[in-house]
Amino acid sequence: MKNLALSAVEARPRIETKEGTYKVASTTLIVTTDDRVELKTITQEIIDFVAQTPVREGVVQISSLHTTAGIMLNETQDALLGDMKAMFEQVVPRGVYYKHNDPLFSDCDRRNADAHLRAIVVGPSLSIPIENGKMKLGTWQQILFTEFDGPNHRKVHIQVMGI
Repeated sequence: MKNLALSAVEARPRIETKEGTYKVASTTLIVTTDDRVELKTITQEIIDFVAQTPVREGVVQISSLHTTAGIMLNETQDALLGDMKAMFEQVVPRGVYYKHNDPLFSDCDRRNADAHLRAIVVGPSLSIPIENGKMKLGTWQQILFTEFDGPNHRKVHIQVMGI
């Protein structure tokens, strides 16, 4: 294997270190949903929690505590949210056969296989950097709780870690 040498003109990453004691703060947010499939913005609740913590530099981890709901980062323009719901139905349709919904293969009576599969597509968690005590989000980025088996009362765990 060939050794790759860095040239003098390559940019070196700027590394800053900050003194301090590592801190962790966490809470659980309850999200109430009204529809079977719902995309709900939870950005402000997380901004508010991060601001209450002593962490100035670090990361916030946002995690759904459910297997039929997820967390994602995107824009919240109404037409786009409608497109997202339509995409979930196209990628993982509700009205098709799933073994999870079949009493011959599963003891689950909720008939929610599509909700489980949609949650896999979205994923259960996000990590967002914190700089100067604030989440580092892009201009249009919002944190969305994605409900696929509502209506329900759901739990989202928020953990802020850093210095």
